[in-house]
Amino acid sequence: MGESVNVFLFTNDLRVHDNQALANAVKRQGHLICLFCYKTWWFENHLQQGQSLGHHRAAFLTQSLMNLGHVLDGMGQTLLLFTGSVTEAIEELERSLTPGSTINSVFRSFNVGVYENREWQSAARDLPLVNFEEIETHTLFKKQQLVPLFHSFDLSYSQFRKRIESSQEPLAPIPTLTSLPPPPSDINDVLITKSPHFQLTGLGDDTTHQRHFWGGETRALNHLTDYFSEHLPAHYKEVRNSLNGWENSTKLSAWLSNGCLSVRLVYQYLKHYEAKVTANESTYWVYFELLWREYFQWSAYVNQEKLFAHSGTNGRKPLTSFYSERFAKWCSGTTPYPIVNACMNHLNSEGYLSNRGRQIVASCFVNELSLDWRYGAAYFESTLLDYDVASNWGNWQYLAGVGSGTKGKRHFDLEKQARLFDKSGEYCEKWGTDREILPLDSVDMADWPA
Repeated sequence: MGESVNVFLFTNDLRVHDNQALANAVKRQGHLICLFCYKTWWFENHLQQGQSLGHHRAAFLTQSLMNLGHVLDGMGQTLLLFTGSVTEAIEELERSLTPGSTINSVFRSFNVGVYENREWQSAARDLPLVNFEEIETHTLFKKQQLVPLFHSFDLSYSQFRKRIESSQEPLAPIPTLTSLPPPPSDINDVLITKSPHFQLTGLGDDTTHQRHFWGGETRALNHLTDYFSEHLPAHYKEVRNSLNGWENSTKLSAWLSNGCLSVRLVYQYLKHYEAKVTANESTYWVYFELLWREYFQWSAYVNQEKLFAHSGTNGRKPLTSFYSERFAKWCSGTTPYPIVNACMNHLNSEGYLSNRGRQIVASCFVNELSLDWRYGAAYFESTLLDYDVASNWGNWQYLAGVGSGTKGKRHFDLEKQARLFDKSGEYCEKWGTDREILPLDSVDMADWPA
């Protein structure tokens, strides 16, 4: 006799806590399959001729999936992995079920990414007998709360923040699930064998704690508790622009990016800290930054393909060219600007860079180097372990002056930035190199040696 089966597709919500989409799947009658799909485009070359899923992102994602699999195993479940589209995964799952068994519904957390949504919508069209359901878990607010802003999302961040703060309150997290329906008895490892081998081996468990960033819900919750158990939130604004130092920012972005951590839970911890410890300008600034993230999420949702357009979401096409030598020097940290080189060396080494460092190198990219901002955004996409499609591409548009509500490029004085945020030169000394700093260009406009 066949069984009734539902599928939960993990995407940007690699956790069990505060996962309303997963909770909805649990309520549905029948067995449950937990699934994660690697996207084929992650392994294809893009603008910067590199893979979207670079080494640091791949490692962090793998750690996150390993931890999720461990958590699910403790709840009597199994995380199945597949490389390919949602349609292909569901079709293969159906072939592996006992004859007569059917997949009734597929659940996921809502995603603002245009390509992720196209794939989801395509699967719904390809599989008309399957019910597809999604709900927001990656943001502080639901779509219904922000509908008045969607007619024309040309608001600046300040306008967005003021309207949100005066009219909406972030949603509260739901209780953590304590049990899950079991998987079908006949599910085998057919999907696991199709997963990328390099993603699943050679990383092991985080037993030495030598790395600060380690993927997974368990580590995310531990870090959240640690951060709000100390004095750090009360001094956040004072140190947030530092180029180096683990305690100089919340360091929550990596776990928020792939959903190992719920942003609503972060807000709950923040409000509890303000109620029990102190509420000051620094604690408010933590929320201020969470709203920046929220702003980029909904701007990406409304603007869709424009997030990746040269002219951005405001339609102002910048005057740029592509200088391959300049791009290569920026990527490798060999420009004529020591502070930029230090930041890029830091990024390439650890897959992470402070917010101030990101602004510095992006400003150099679009101003001093006169390069197409999309190449810089694509390089960050490949390199950052905390890559989030909305925040990354939205921030680059903002720096390039082509984003919603922007009036022009943001141009940082690189020498001034070094004086302000690396007074002693310690950061440049730590992340600089001994290589000779060469001129920006080796040839002139007529390709003669400079």
